[in-house]
Amino acid sequence: MKTVHEVSAISGVSVRTLQYYDSIGLLPPTAHTEAGYRLYDDAALERLAEILLYRELQFPLREIRQILCDPDVDRSTVLSQQIRLLEMRREHIDNLLTLARGMKVMGVKPLLDFQAFDTRKIDEYERAAKASWGKTEAWKEYEEKSRGRTQEEVHSLSVQMMECMAALGRYREEAPESAAVQEQVAALQQFITDHFYTCTDEILSSLGMMYAGGGDMTAHIDGTCGEGTGAFIQKAIACYVASRKH
Repeated sequence: MKTVHEVSAISGVSVRTLQYYDSIGLLPPTAHTEAGYRLYDDAALERLAEILLYRELQFPLREIRQILCDPDVDRSTVLSQQIRLLEMRREHIDNLLTLARGMKVMGVKPLLDFQAFDTRKIDEYERAAKASWGKTEAWKEYEEKSRGRTQEEVHSLSVQMMECMAALGRYREEAPESAAVQEQVAALQQFITDHFYTCTDEILSSLGMMYAGGGDMTAHIDGTCGEGTGAFIQKAIACYVASRKH
């Protein structure tokens, strides 16, 4: 057991902050001394480490509490998503470093390329990741539609979903804005709406970023539907959503 002052010393978190975490139910102490001082065991310290990681990732305390306290949230999935986000941010910083070093040697004009500043892919993946575990209206609708489904029904829907993606993958050598491809994107959006949740254009865009974002999801799509399918679907979705804004 460690006292609140010892925990503060090893973690860098102030005593006042630890007291606040207790008051909002985020990190209650394991026990108290006779004098009323907070005590923390190893499990509490592990929880504090998780809290500090999510704080470094700029999660609001409200969302951290949801991740750690809600049994319906898959903490392993959330962490995997955050690892992917960190990798994407590291790549972004590496690109900025390369650009800055080039500017130092050659000046700005020869390297006038704004692509290194574009964070849209990171931002959209982050929104999609949060939507996958947050208690959004779409998530509530998904839970409602999923209630009572058998394992066979769940498997059948998963197969049908992959068939929708495979149908798009067969066009991956064509232009993503072609009529045939856009028809398949519309079919994918309707399938998600019919069986999972109302798939708005915003949600569809976020899903597209997840399909192309790397990791297990992209690997599964590409492995099943053909190399490059995840990235192609994302491009096709981007064209589809852009066309509907006009």
